[in-house]
Amino acid sequence: MSSEDEQPNILFVCTDQERYDLTAPDGRSVDTPASDRLAREGLRCTRAYTPTAICSPARASILTGLYPHNHGLLSNPTRRNLPTGLPDATPTFGHRLSDVGYRTSLTGKWHIEGTTPEEAGFERLTGWDHSRDQTLDTEDYREFVRDQGIDPTAVTVEEDGAPGYAGVTSLPPKATQTAYLVDRTIERLERYAASGDRFCHRLDFPGPHLPYVVPASYAERYDPDDIDPWPSFAETFDGKPAIHEIHPEYYGCEGLDWDDWAPAVARYFAFQSLIEDQLDWLLTAMDELGLTENTLVVRTADHGDFAGAHRQLDKGPMMYEDIYRVPLFVRWPGVVEPGRTEDSFVELQDLMPTFCDVAGTDVPDTDGRSLVAMFEGKCHRDAAFAEYHGEPETLYTQRMVRTERFKFVFNGPDRNELYDLREDPHELINIADHPEYEDERRSLARRLGKWMQATDDNVSVERYRRRCC
Repeated sequence: MSSEDEQPNILFVCTDQERYDLTAPDGRSVDTPASDRLAREGLRCTRAYTPTAICSPARASILTGLYPHNHGLLSNPTRRNLPTGLPDATPTFGHRLSDVGYRTSLTGKWHIEGTTPEEAGFERLTGWDHSRDQTLDTEDYREFVRDQGIDPTAVTVEEDGAPGYAGVTSLPPKATQTAYLVDRTIERLERYAASGDRFCHRLDFPGPHLPYVVPASYAERYDPDDIDPWPSFAETFDGKPAIHEIHPEYYGCEGLDWDDWAPAVARYFAFQSLIEDQLDWLLTAMDELGLTENTLVVRTADHGDFAGAHRQLDKGPMMYEDIYRVPLFVRWPGVVEPGRTEDSFVELQDLMPTFCDVAGTDVPDTDGRSLVAMFEGKCHRDAAFAEYHGEPETLYTQRMVRTERFKFVFNGPDRNELYDLREDPHELINIADHPEYEDERRSLARRLGKWMQATDDNVSVERYRRRCC
């Protein structure tokens, strides 16, 4: 940036476990007024990818600009002998922006146990470490509910929707956790607007992560009978790694038909709409506070959600688009052309150097790249890479390269995967062993191997080459 006066405020909004197709123009019919507004007034990225489809390491990558194998946080909190926090002195965009005079703050989910928000450069206003959907477990939130004339001890949640991860709360929309976090965010933005302080504020929603718990008025918006199955619900597991068929047993959802899944998916859609309506309230408040024109807004998700796609629940050792492709919207008046769509590849660790670039501080040496050039209409990247190291209970090594047409997945313990996304957009047919695609598989395998070597990946490159190249 040419001068300090041109450096904008930053509002970073991150949801948890949100599918890309919930807000895509050709996606599901879900009410998404805030995302629709950001798309009209800014930029919609169609190929944004998480570096890993598990919460803590993905969030650490956003914070540090590093792939998980470089920041060292490989899984969610666990009893395994793996790190749960970031190494001391790991630079974050919170540190970098604080150093150049930004007020940095956070409301909502953190989920990087072992490292506090303060240690990462953020003043934490309120929130939770995990997804605690409609759980009144902090006094500040209980007081918020009481202020609206509701007795917190009388709040109920009626579970519904197989496989048991959905429900309806007796709370009205304006008393939900989602509304509470937006209310606290607006309070802080009011202070920033009054003081004139330049700020970077994070709003991290715990949803629409399961359990999908929503007020009755939102539950009524989506009739399970009107929701068609995901196309990938036709999954047979033929030709796939064994873990794909085993994983539903881990969650107790094996053998469910669509009539079982549809009620939970309806609640998932409703949870998304609840978030969107509250985020729209925040965007309106920014208008009223005079903050819109000088604030860069970035809105994304840490990863996606199966919600029945490929007959899976949650996320796991499967590198499908459902959980690796994420929404990404950017609004920056005067810089980003309104209504533009960007089809080049973006990775979430690009956000850290982007925020540094925007703030006018040195862009650190990270795995990410500043997106400012892309904001101005210049191409950025022609592929995305990702990794997976397992969940708290299991170890499972995966690496992925995704290009415009193809996706290649290296599975350490099992067969590899190759998908032709032009001919098979729902990733039902693994063509890794198909002779017609042998040249493409080898080319992608070599490219993935070069990425592993260039980024100091902790999987043996030589072992990988013997297996894949």
